[in-house]
Amino acid sequence: MNSHLSQRELESYLWGAATLLRGLIDASDYKQYIFPLLFFKRLSDVWDEDYRDAFEETQDQGYATATANDRFIIPDGAHWQDARKASRNVGRVLLNAFLAIEKHNPQRLQGVFGNAAWTDKDQLPDATLKNLIEHFSQHTLSLANVPEDELGNGYEYLIKQFADDSGHTAQEFYTNRTLVHLMAQMLEPKAGETIYDPTCGTGGMLISCLAEVKRKGGDTRTMGLYGQELINITAAIARMNLVLHGVSDFDIRSGNTLHEPALVEGDRLKTFDVVLANPPYSIKKWNREAWQSDPWGRNRFGTPPQGRADYAFFQHILSSMDSRTGRCAILFPHGVLFRDEEAEIRKQLLEADLIECVLGLGKGLFYNSPMEACVIVCRSKKAKKKQGRILLIDASKEIAQDRSQSFLLPFHQKTILRAYKQFRDIPSLSAVVSVEDLLKNDGNLSIRLFIERKRSLSNNISPQSVSDIWSELEGSSSEFWSRMGGLVETLDKLNDKGVK
Repeated sequence: MNSHLSQRELESYLWGAATLLRGLIDASDYKQYIFPLLFFKRLSDVWDEDYRDAFEETQDQGYATATANDRFIIPDGAHWQDARKASRNVGRVLLNAFLAIEKHNPQRLQGVFGNAAWTDKDQLPDATLKNLIEHFSQHTLSLANVPEDELGNGYEYLIKQFADDSGHTAQEFYTNRTLVHLMAQMLEPKAGETIYDPTCGTGGMLISCLAEVKRKGGDTRTMGLYGQELINITAAIARMNLVLHGVSDFDIRSGNTLHEPALVEGDRLKTFDVVLANPPYSIKKWNREAWQSDPWGRNRFGTPPQGRADYAFFQHILSSMDSRTGRCAILFPHGVLFRDEEAEIRKQLLEADLIECVLGLGKGLFYNSPMEACVIVCRSKKAKKKQGRILLIDASKEIAQDRSQSFLLPFHQKTILRAYKQFRDIPSLSAVVSVEDLLKNDGNLSIRLFIERKRSLSNNISPQSVSDIWSELEGSSSEFWSRMGGLVETLDKLNDKGVK
């Protein structure tokens, strides 16, 4: 079938492949097989499209082949149709094709297909693999039929479905995209900048920055996207994700970011304009002893306790920021703001005056977890008016829920983003606190503590605040209708899912 797929058709088609594996392998392993097959099909169909267009123009087979190979090389015997013709040892045929493609495209596709057990017939017999291949063969995944943005959205949908289907592993595999979108808006990535995620997972935060630049009309071809991921198959999925979104300038490495950072330049860490991250929470198994004499100098604010590596990731991120343009947004558990065992590190961090904003979030923004989290925003060079001060935002009520899952609707993102940009006291929402006051409070960054304190001190309206109050009132009407629109949008989603 050679026709454009709607987003719903694409999603149904992609998830249909996963259903063929039910009962054969664990749901958490679907990704090891479905993503490589999807990627293989996409590469083959785009190669065919480039070849066909060039041949129709010149009727020259050599020229057409060279043109198709400009994007990426599909060597002889390693095309989708070659695998489709195989009647036995299908797993071996697929594996040979994957290895050949990686070998001929070492810069962009090395390791991209992962290391699944394709030749294990007890787990995946020939009949199952043939069924998967025939399922994917139903549609042509050319750029004309499925543009990069649409396939990228479908890929993100599949990631979410795998997260939902794999239970306890979901939190490691999928970060709430509505929150990631907010973080990207706060950092305002621009064309020509470098973006980095030291615990990149499937690359969702990098893709969100790409989308933010595109949304504002920027040229995404001038951006460089970088990441490191501990789990090999997840790093491979991130590489696929970027290619499927049309990204050409990227570098995703595998490995342990704390133990062995892979993105370095000589004897220094590589630095970036923008860093987004959702590090693993409070991990206990990490090499604390090595951190005390870290060769990369990342321990400038101290060594975190063995049971919590959060501030090790924090310091790695700060060390990875460009000294002039660098800014970061990090998703952390709330405890990093006030835990006693990290008080000394927190005080030194405050004295360095790198923190610009601490955003407190509502519950349930992570799959299968009711925990509250926060986003800490830092800048290498804070604006003059912000120096010595930090904005605290309590957005715990800026949240919507669909059953057990929470998310941020557009008007929630708008409310938080407006508070962040205004950088001022807004009753019950935000407070600007001096670093000096925070240090007097033993470096405690508890958001509600300071917002409640400011509220209790605001007994009188000063003349200077009248214009601010009028500004808030002036926007209340549009905010009301914006919220009503969000409510209708939520009700429509629930209705689509059959919730009554």
